[in-house]
Amino acid sequence: MERAIIAGVDGSARSRAAADWAAREALMRGLPLRVVHVSPPDGPDAAGQWQWPYRPETVADRVVAELTDRHPALRAHGLNVTGVPVAALRTVTESAELLVLGLRGEGSHPKTPVGSTATALARTYERPVVLVPGTFTGEGPPGRADGVALGIDAHNPPSGAVGLGFEAARLRGARLHAVHAWVLPAQAARRPFPALEEDRATWEDDEVQRLSDVLRPWRAKYPDVDVLEDVVLLAPEEALAHAAGNSGLLVTGRRSGATALALLGQVRCPVAVVPA
Repeated sequence: MERAIIAGVDGSARSRAAADWAAREALMRGLPLRVVHVSPPDGPDAAGQWQWPYRPETVADRVVAELTDRHPALRAHGLNVTGVPVAALRTVTESAELLVLGLRGEGSHPKTPVGSTATALARTYERPVVLVPGTFTGEGPPGRADGVALGIDAHNPPSGAVGLGFEAARLRGARLHAVHAWVLPAQAARRPFPALEEDRATWEDDEVQRLSDVLRPWRAKYPDVDVLEDVVLLAPEEALAHAAGNSGLLVTGRRSGATALALLGQVRCPVAVVPA
């Protein structure tokens, strides 16, 4: 089956904004877009969750019509299925280059930063998942709209995430900000006094060299991508939240998926979670 960008949608403005991001990504990559809507097996609840003025069985087609009107060159089609959202999306998205979702659907509590469907797929889906915050009301990412930030553990580098980060930067003609967060060695934490400055400098030099070694083959593969290598003595979520503030996309590996999910309540750019 042809590779495609796949957007999961419901009737919410958040999911339609995520579908619009997916449409622009599909155009950038020269791929078709498949818009998937999953209706619950027992139909919409009686509380009237369908505030968007279309029947559930037409949601995907309506979103496709909106997107092709906004992006005339887009190749897109809709698919409406019935089932439990996580299981159904897994079944129909086997050819996904990326699966794109809003942070939460219309049934989620307003104070819940990430909905249950997005959380489950970000943790377990076999392909990269992009979670898109915001709606069409100006909640988009601040700063540089095209920059790409990559969270990378230089001790255990996630090759899938690194590859996606470099490719995303290449497609956008953007700089890749590769962030490696590190901590002081265990022996330093056990000392009764602070680490000496010269020891700390030596440890940091080792981390800088480690990140450089990891990125060297990727730099050779993507010679046109400008890379900023950034080694910071911070908790990963703090380091990535700072990097995301100047980026249009944050890419991280699933091994730090918990970090990515924690970040989603703070950052305003899309976050790609890539399995190992």
